Amino acid sequence: MASAAASAHIPSTPELCSAARPPLQMHSEHPERKRVLFVTSEFADLIKCGGLGDVSAALPRALSPQHDMRLLIPGYRQIVNSGRPIRIVGQVPGIAALPPCQIGRMDLADGLIVYVLLNHALYERDGSPYVDTHGRDWADNHIRFARLGLAAAEIAAGDAGIQWRPELVHANDWPAAMAPAYMAWRQVAAPSVLTIHNLAYQGLCDMRCASELAIPEAACGVDGLEFYGQLSFLKAGIAYARHVTTVSRRYAWEITTPEQGCGLDGLLRAKVLGNQLSGIANGIDESWHPESDPHLLQGFSVGDWAGKQANAEYVRRWLNLDADGPLFAVVSRLVHQKGIDLTLEVAEHIVARGGRIGVIGQGEPALEAAMADLGRRHRGRIGVHIGFNESDARRLYAGSDFLLMPSRFEPCGLSQMYAQRYASLPIARCTGGLADTIEDGVSGFLFDAPCAAAYRQAIDRALQVFEHPQLLEAMRCQAMRTPLYWRQSVQAYDRLFQRLLSPVSARRALC
Repeated sequence: MASAAASAHIPSTPELCSAARPPLQMHSEHPERKRVLFVTSEFADLIKCGGLGDVSAALPRALSPQHDMRLLIPGYRQIVNSGRPIRIVGQVPGIAALPPCQIGRMDLADGLIVYVLLNHALYERDGSPYVDTHGRDWADNHIRFARLGLAAAEIAAGDAGIQWRPELVHANDWPAAMAPAYMAWRQVAAPSVLTIHNLAYQGLCDMRCASELAIPEAACGVDGLEFYGQLSFLKAGIAYARHVTTVSRRYAWEITTPEQGCGLDGLLRAKVLGNQLSGIANGIDESWHPESDPHLLQGFSVGDWAGKQANAEYVRRWLNLDADGPLFAVVSRLVHQKGIDLTLEVAEHIVARGGRIGVIGQGEPALEAAMADLGRRHRGRIGVHIGFNESDARRLYAGSDFLLMPSRFEPCGLSQMYAQRYASLPIARCTGGLADTIEDGVSGFLFDAPCAAAYRQAIDRALQVFEHPQLLEAMRCQAMRTPLYWRQSVQAYDRLFQRLLSPVSARRALC
């Protein structure tokens, strides 16, 4: 339920000042550049919980040469208090239980424009975008993120007072997935794209919330938002978006199967039949460069491994690890999806073979506790840091020989690409984007079954390679050449946007 406070007046501050309105921009300065609103719940420059934050920071920037890209994100406390000026450029009214909000504009140093959806009671809270400081979902998440989707639709309709109107809306994951639905119900002509970063998180709420969210009664059936007696934000986005993408080709296929379709495989297969589902692999941003990364103790390049050794020595000191043995890294959210329980199961095997394990991450309390206990039982051989620090994470990638990534499913994954760029060979399950980005025995090691026995076999293969320096160096060199930067991997998005915005596509959408 929405609280009365959520619809309270939003006070002005020196940073949140009204802006003069220029003439409405209906056409891009360059005809080939289209206006695209990128709707997200995370943005690594300002607030990040996972890979979505990295993608949201990198993809719009990579597409900026081709399109006028602008972001829309909730005005979390971390954003409002970031020290960057925000000026009010628009507002949206309340409807049902969705409160009125102001829309601020933040201009970043590199020219990227971020629209911030401002409502103090709704978004400015301690905790993360999704949970409180105790790790519990905010009870009004359905209000908070439906409001985000509706604001995107209002901006696309030209009803938010912003002197800029997108020609296409790109929504990301369940927190933004209501945008295509609200656009359809309001008959907004602009096409919408929904990118599924993780199908397992669907944004479910009670069916009785439909009236709070101003959802038409006709949309509440099985052909709309209804999902086993609940409302699914993600299903809404899939059903109403003009096109759906996922973050790897293999994952696009996997989610159409009952095994990984999370109950939405039938709807997704229908999207395939309509040529409305595709997999577009993520890239990594330009900061992941081992020669020049300022986070590293010392840079390195192919054939010059002194910097890699310097980072390894730092990691061993930081985590109190013995100086000998190959170094295995875990840089991950500590959650069931990531197969952390499997790593716990094989850890003693690694140690018995002379390996050392460095862990940095946080997540489910039970897995955090189990990992911390593992470190206490194997002092000097397993070092565990519960939490996250960007510099230490990058140094662990750079200093390690292997990355452990036994994910039960992985839509794309960025960690394996970060590791490869820093000459750490991933040992990963053959699933989703891991299968697309790792060539077994060439740029890493893959195993099929999500079980400890198959995982141990892949680890043993990696240890065999470690004992042959020439082969190890050859695989490191190949791994470093494997990942794509975003500027190399955005062509597919550009082609999709151009297709959806073509006159032929627009006519088909009206049929």
